[in-house]
Order: sequence, then C-alpha cells, then structure tokens
Amino acid sequence: MSSSPREVAKAQRRERYLEAAASLIAERGFSGVSIDLLGSAVGVSGPALYRHFSSKEDILTQLLVGASERLLAGYEAIIAEGLSDEETLRRLVRFHLDFATNERDVILAQERELVNLPEEPRRRVRSLQRRYVNGWVQITERLMPDASRADLTVRLHAVFGLLNSTPYSGSLASPSRVRDILADLALSALFTADSA
Repeated sequence: MSSSPREVAKAQRRERYLEAAASLIAERGFSGVSIDLLGSAVGVSGPALYRHFSSKEDILTQLLVGASERLLAGYEAIIAEGLSDEETLRRLVRFHLDFATNERDVILAQERELVNLPEEPRRRVRSLQRRYVNGWVQITERLMPDASRADLTVRLHAVFGLLNSTPYSGSLASPSRVRDILADLALSALFTADSA
C-alpha cells in the first residue's frame, strides 16, 4: 500500500525535525535544547512539534532507537549478500564509517545522551546495539577461531570507538580521506593476529 502525498510530506517533515534535533543535541546537549528552540530551528512553533512527537524525550527516543535500528538493518543487508566473512567485515567497516560520517550528529547524540532516554527505550537501544556487536563478533570468531570471545569483543569495542571517532576528525582532512584512514586502522585491528 503506497503512502499518500500528505503522508509522505509529513514523514519528510518528521525526518527534517529529527535531523535538526540531532544537530542541536550534538551541539548543546539534550538539556540545552528546548521544544521552542527546536521549533525555531525548523521554522515552526515549538508546540507544532507535538503533532509528530509526544514529548522532548520522544524526539530523543526516535533519534537514538532509529539510529540503532538503521545500523542493525544495514548489518543484516550486508549479511544477506552472502559474501565471504573477510569481505563481509570489510563491508561492515565501510558501512559503519559511512553511517558515522553521514550521521555525525546522531553519533554524538547517542554517545552523550543515551543516559537521558527513559528506561524502556534505553533498553531497546542497548538490545539493538548488542545484536549489532554480536553479529560482528560471530564473523570475527570464524575469521580468528583461536581468539576468545572476550578478546574479540574487546577488539571490536575498540574498533567501534575508532569508527565512531569520525565526528571528531572532520576538519583534519577531507571526509573521504578520514574514512580511508579510519577504515585502514579498523581493518588492521581486526585482521592483525594477537601477538600476546
């Protein structure tokens, strides 16, 4: 069933509001962004946002749960391609870097503001994140069968920290150069045998 033009326009406005919220939250923090400020940033009154969101917390929830859902969906799409484990991991690194580059403000908001989510959405984000990380762990377990799951998890968390540092590297080089450097470092961390 296709959406009506009105539904499409409403969904587009909602996405624009979420993008503006991500930018403001990344810049000012969740507590520093009022509904009126967000409304002003998108050219509507603050209360008009309540047509799309039930509360300020709902905006943060939609932003952070949505980001985790998109990451997991991207992972699942790459897995569905049936590539070798090594190529899958390479694609996942690039996918995550593209996400971190294209959704810089969301990465910053998630990093800083997850604690401000109500308990249930915070659990949902954590559950989605665990599924995402566990998927990467399963692939690396097949590539490095002698490594312990704990060691692989530590290695992957370090790689995610590196990949998610993209927002902090923006002005140092071109976005494509930053992605190339971070991809090389991440892949080196993933494919280098443990010498300990």
